[in-house]
Amino acid sequence: MRASDLLLLLVVVAGCSPEKRQSSTLTPGESQLEVPGGTIWYKVSAGGTGTPVVLLHGGPGFSSFYLKPLEALADDRVVIRYDQLGGGKSSSTTDTTLFTIPHFVQELDSLRSHLGIAKWHVLGHSWGTILAFEYYRAYPNHVASLVFGSPVFDIPTYEKRARELLTTLPNSLQRSVARAEATGKFDAPDYQNAINAFYSLYVFRRPVPADLDSTFGTANQTIYNYMQGPSEFTITGTLKGYDVTRLLPQIKVPTLLTVGEFDEVGPELVKGFAARIPGARFEELAGAAHITTWDAPDAMISAVRAFLRSADTVAARAPS
Repeated sequence: MRASDLLLLLVVVAGCSPEKRQSSTLTPGESQLEVPGGTIWYKVSAGGTGTPVVLLHGGPGFSSFYLKPLEALADDRVVIRYDQLGGGKSSSTTDTTLFTIPHFVQELDSLRSHLGIAKWHVLGHSWGTILAFEYYRAYPNHVASLVFGSPVFDIPTYEKRARELLTTLPNSLQRSVARAEATGKFDAPDYQNAINAFYSLYVFRRPVPADLDSTFGTANQTIYNYMQGPSEFTITGTLKGYDVTRLLPQIKVPTLLTVGEFDEVGPELVKGFAARIPGARFEELAGAAHITTWDAPDAMISAVRAFLRSADTVAARAPS
């Protein structure tokens, strides 16, 4: 009998899928992985035997501190939280040749391969939804399901909404933004005050103080400025024209889309994305802004947990 046949026989006898057996052998804890340009930090939280899930944070250039509440899912399955190259606990870099979607897609699959996972659920938030979608396009056979938290699949339309939200700020702050955009002086204190006011309304309303400090203390502004721009509402980076709305119907795996009631992305935009994805679920989280894991952690965890359990059930019933 071949070794591969013996492994399959052992899996069948154990009564669980190869993905579940892989998840049970992953060692909990923190580690580092060498990737082009440096090392990335990752953490494995383990408990249950469901198909693993990997968490993709937003930014670009930020970190996964704000996704820590989702580690509660580890009682069902392995949870992998990591910081993309450049931010958080991963190596810092200013090499703009690495600030591309293909780089981050390959980085993610390097992590999957390193952990020995054949297929995993992929959960992205904000910029992480772009990464999740592009990863699925590149490696569909490695994706069991997709969770898109506050997705930004249409940056031009998102930018239009962000500019509309900007008009809800005091006139003095709106003038500060206009002045900074005219002069290019985005480090001006009054422009930074406008950013903070915008954040407090549409990005996070109930942040976790320690994780908020860590998030901004380890952010890579070079990546953020290069790919996004100087703020959430002044978009000048390489992602400015990104729009894959027409490609969403190509998604063939179970999909969940979530958004906060006061999210900068906007419930209507996300609901429109969901309508384009066959069989997709949509969840609006009351009282939350963009970072739902801070503003509505229990509701976010509950929605994701129920969805992943359902996706595992669908996968178990699928013909081999």
